[in-house]
Amino acid sequence: MTGIAHKFAKAFESRPVDDLADAPVTALRGVSESDAEHLRAAFGIRTVRDLGTNEYFLWAHAVATLAD
Repeated sequence: MTGIAHKFAKAFESRPVDDLADAPVTALRGVSESDAEHLRAAFGIRTVRDLGTNEYFLWAHAVATLAD
């Protein structure tokens, strides 16, 4: 997990990846409570797993990758 530990708030840095997936999106550095509320309201996203598997984000990532 060394490669992604710095992407998470200090309280989550040493947790196993399974725990990180189910952590609230605020566990990600730079995601505020307000950001989390907007993600929840707009897309039903509550956890890091929800964010990583959201169909709209996956489609946007695919388009960006293909465009590169």
